[in-house]
Amino acid sequence: MIQRIQSLYLLLVTVLLVLTLCFPLGYFHAGANGLEEAIFRALGVSALEGAYQTTWGLFCILLLSALVSFFTIFLFRNRMLQIRMVIFSSLLLIGFYIVFGVFLYMLSDTFTHGFGVGVALCLPLVSLILNYLAFRAIYKDEALVNSLNHLRP
Repeated sequence: MIQRIQSLYLLLVTVLLVLTLCFPLGYFHAGANGLEEAIFRALGVSALEGAYQTTWGLFCILLLSALVSFFTIFLFRNRMLQIRMVIFSSLLLIGFYIVFGVFLYMLSDTFTHGFGVGVALCLPLVSLILNYLAFRAIYKDEALVNSLNHLRP
């Protein structure tokens, strides 16, 4: 199960998405001095003066994608279902960036001085690349099994 390279890729995707849930996605700046005015996390935006804007949709998308990636590891006996689940997880990650852009656009009226990207915002992109590598490895295994089935009488 974990000795396959695609299982390692999917495990790394799960770890990266859990880290994305824990760390800030970015910071809204206050004025020209560049001090932080608000912290943008997956669960919400918290301003330094105590205001809070929830972004639970981002949290749900990341959590669902992490769970799908984790449980896809255990579908090694059904490679076609495993491929579908990897594609579904990749679509969720693309949806994460779309929803993030929508939240950023909606919050740009409140915080007008700029947005600084956090390291955690890049982790879903790395997860998307790892999902692609897992897809290729699973598809390669499926092609190998199908070619061996053609050789049997």
